Parts: sequence; C-alpha cells; structure tokens
Amino acid sequence: MNTKNGLFITVTTLLILCWAVFPAQAAIPDNFDISKNYYSVYGGPDLNATLIGDNQYSRGDTVTLNLNMMNKGEISGFKSEKDADIGEYTDQMLQQSEMQYEAQATTAVGILATLKSDNPNIKVKSGSQEAGTLQQGKESASPTKFTVEINKDTPAGIYPLTLDLSYQYQSNVQVGGDDFDSTTGLVTNKEVGIWYENKTQTQTVNIEVKKEPHFEVTNVTGDLYPDEGGMLYVTYKNTGEETAKDATVRVSAADPFSTTDDQAYLGTLKPGDSEVAAFDMDVDDTATPKPYSLSSEIFYEDSDGHDQTSDTIKINTEVMAAKQSLPGFELGTGITFVALATCFVMFRRKKQN
Repeated sequence: MNTKNGLFITVTTLLILCWAVFPAQAAIPDNFDISKNYYSVYGGPDLNATLIGDNQYSRGDTVTLNLNMMNKGEISGFKSEKDADIGEYTDQMLQQSEMQYEAQATTAVGILATLKSDNPNIKVKSGSQEAGTLQQGKESASPTKFTVEINKDTPAGIYPLTLDLSYQYQSNVQVGGDDFDSTTGLVTNKEVGIWYENKTQTQTVNIEVKKEPHFEVTNVTGDLYPDEGGMLYVTYKNTGEETAKDATVRVSAADPFSTTDDQAYLGTLKPGDSEVAAFDMDVDDTATPKPYSLSSEIFYEDSDGHDQTSDTIKINTEVMAAKQSLPGFELGTGITFVALATCFVMFRRKKQN
C-alpha cells in the first residue's frame, strides 16, 4: 500500500468514527458507499490473565502480583451482507479487502487493567495499568504489575481479587472507492471505515494467605517506677493456625527503659496456647510517668523446621509516678528519735542514782 492510499485509509477511518459519534458535524467521503457492507463478523477478543509464580503469601506482606495476559479470541463466523456482481472488478476488490480487515476483529486495542479487592484486609495499592494491544493468540510481552498489601491480622485462607480488563475491538469494517486500476488490479482511492466498540471482561485472581503462627499480646502486668524499674510480665498468645516450636521472645528496650534481661523462653506454642514472659526492667530516674510502648519479636521454628521471626509485637505498659514519702513521715521519725534518746538519757541517770 502506498503512502497516498495509507493517508486515505487513515483519514477516512477517523472521519467514519467521528461520523458515528457526531453525525451532524462530519460527512462520509464521496467515494465511500455506506450501503456496501459486504460482511458482518462474529467473534472478538477473549483475554485471560494468569498470575505468574506462587500465589501464597504471609500475613503482613506487601507483594507485587505479576499478571500475564493472553488473547484467546477467535472468529466464530462471517455473514455475507452483499455480494459483488460478476464483472464488477471494483466491488470484487473491495469485497476481498473488507474480508481481510474483518479478520482483525479479534485484536484487543488499548487494554486497561484494574484490580480490586472487596476484603478490607487485602488492599490493592496500584491504580489501573495500561497493558497495550494484544492480537489473537499472542501473550503480553511483559507482565502487568499490581502492588497488594496484606493486613498483618488477616486470617489464613483464599482471597479473590476482581480483575477488570477494558479495551476496544473492531466491531465492523466497510470499504469504499471507485477508481479501479486494471493494470495492477487495485482500487487506488480505496477508503476504509472501521467501527470500534468498548468491552470489559471480568475475571477472578485468587491469592492465598498461608497458615502460620501468629502472636498477640493479651495481657501486661507489672509496676514500673522511675529510678526503680521492676518486673514486667507479658502474656503472648498464638492466634495463628500452625504450631510455633522452641519459641523465644526478645524485647527491645528504648528510653526510658533498659535491661540486661531482654529474652524469655516461651517453648512450644500450639494454636490457641498462651505463655507468660518475664522481663526485669530498669527505668531511668528522669522518666515521665505516662504510657509507653515497647517492641518485641518472637523467634521460632515452623512446621517445616525452618527458623522464622515474627512481625514486631507491641507491648503497652506504663511508668508509674515516683513513690512519695507520707506527709510528716520524716518529721515524725525525727521526733520519735529525740523522744527515745531523751528517755534513754533519763533512764541512765536514774540508774546511776
């Protein structure tokens, strides 16, 4: 096809599209006969997205989902709307040309992928992603990526995500022209009109949150005072679905706390089991009496024998106000001492007499 013919086709396509939307503002080219629609085609694109790699993740993860797309579209049939008369070479050439264009109806043009989650524990952080144009039988050159955040308290299980794939496809083609070159057998002023329609396909992409131990602090006791500290007792519960073997907890002491006793052995915690960890905490003498939060982690062996580390587990505690002497305690003590000393002196004099 030469440049001139290509220009005719491009311009006519744009005009026909504009005519379909704004019939009062755009005219069909003179050489284009809207009545000469030789074929109607049945079928179109059929997109299918597949998650690349493992679909199992841990609670608390932020992951990137890689979706590969394939167009399995097909032409299911043609319907002849008009046959060219024998000897009408221009019409015959236009009819053959339309058939070639109609075969492109399976191409998905301008794919826009949108991933959504209906579960508040699973959040899709990425917006809609452009996935280009995909011909029949072809796979995407690169995966379409979505970032997904899994809440750290998400129960184990299967979570369906909804994937919407919106695109345009060629729904109809018509050709026109009346300048037939008998030497080349071509219509030299051929013009092509292409009608596109919008389509959205929806499918489900499943991800799985794995069964694992999960730990929560269910109780905290212990009185901590400035310049004194004290024992802190923390109850940890395995609220997950799997057993944690040889579990050890370590607390991270930050101002105003310090400790040389930052680890405690919890042992084996089955789902639902609780264990108390005791920490000997020191508190700075300038500590302000108020609530504080400490961080802790649990190291354990999973059901496959692999060493694991939990997410950070917060310990909410409080520094109490410094202990105060009772009013008049020091004065009363002094008076008592003076009285006892006076009695002692009088007793000795009496004994000497």
